[in-house]
Amino acid sequence: MAANEFSAEFTDVSVHENVPVEGNIRISVPLAGEDEDMSTLDEPVKETFMRDLKAVGKKFVHVLYPKNNDELLRDWDLWGPLILCVFLAMMLQGKNADSASHGIPQFAEVFVTVWFGAIVVTFNSHLLGGTISFFQSLCVLGYCVMPLSVALLLCHVTLLGKGSLPLAMFIVRFICVALAFAWATFASTTFLGSSQPPNRKALAVYPIFLFYFVISWMIITNVT
Repeated sequence: MAANEFSAEFTDVSVHENVPVEGNIRISVPLAGEDEDMSTLDEPVKETFMRDLKAVGKKFVHVLYPKNNDELLRDWDLWGPLILCVFLAMMLQGKNADSASHGIPQFAEVFVTVWFGAIVVTFNSHLLGGTISFFQSLCVLGYCVMPLSVALLLCHVTLLGKGSLPLAMFIVRFICVALAFAWATFASTTFLGSSQPPNRKALAVYPIFLFYFVISWMIITNVT
């Protein structure tokens, strides 16, 4: 009976709309700086662009000083390889750039050769049991084209003096491309070698050697 009376009294209790409801309602808000990198929707375009530009610059530095560093693999991107590929294609057009019938196919030939070769090397790496992702391998191969891009630029500079000593200038160009080829091969194998099984590293390095050799040959034969 007492329980029924208490229940009746409880149901008669009402809260007037003007009576404030007291209590503490707490909403957990992350501290400033916590998970700040999780979203860039509110970030200015300039800051996003500068951050990506700095990341690309750091990867170029890693290629200049190759060592067993996983930053190039962890924070992969394809901006650097795309820029280098376009640069190679534009520079290798040479005299055919003014010809509508030869300039565009040559540009496409260089572009397809670089990207298709990188895809073949990456696919071979996965068949051999490589532990890195497809795009990580493309990132490394593309960024390591940078020494050959520098050599191509130097070759165009040496063309300014080919009228006086053509043989000497050719030897200089050959040495520049040969050093860049060795540099690109060494840098790429440094980054990708640790991802291959120890007993299959030679099989993984050989296609990389051919990939950069083809690009080097294109530079030597087209820059005359």
